[in-house]
Amino acid sequence: MVVTLLAVYLTTRQIIWCWPLAMVSVTLYAIVFYGARLYADMGLQGLYLGLAVYGWWAWLRGGEDHGELEVSRTSTRTRGLLVLVAALGGIALGQTLARLTNASLPFMDSMLTAFSVAAQWMQTRKLLECWLVWLVVDVCYVGMFLYKGLYLTAGLYAVFLVLAVMGFAEWRRSVKTDPLPAPVLAP
Repeated sequence: MVVTLLAVYLTTRQIIWCWPLAMVSVTLYAIVFYGARLYADMGLQGLYLGLAVYGWWAWLRGGEDHGELEVSRTSTRTRGLLVLVAALGGIALGQTLARLTNASLPFMDSMLTAFSVAAQWMQTRKLLECWLVWLVVDVCYVGMFLYKGLYLTAGLYAVFLVLAVMGFAEWRRSVKTDPLPAPVLAP
């Protein structure tokens, strides 16, 4: 739990060491979710591991001229595409888990999983609005974990809510905005 909190805190501060810590954290949580029969969340940890490797690279080399990536805003088109893909992915995964496993809360688990993947991908690209997605997802996760009796994990996700607010505020301050071009004066 401490590793997870530290990883998220470092993410809010845009400190690159968040990614290796995230790799350790997701491995530990895969074990927890397996025991709770939250298979979508268990599988999510595998995706997070891959995204942590990608995020580490992207933050170092994903910017202009293969430099450090800067925080930016998510385009309207990208937001729409992410919502569509996450919703369809959540429905498909929920159907699969409901039919093929003894998963507890297959649709809620699947939708939260799908939107978590979208938020995590946005985070790897330093898209400011990732923190807003995390806020919504974390509120829902707190409820689900309380229902499942995973009280420590629910508490952890409540702290994630606070960190998401901090992350949004920190990242918003560092968003690079393009200055308006100087007016061209005709002779």
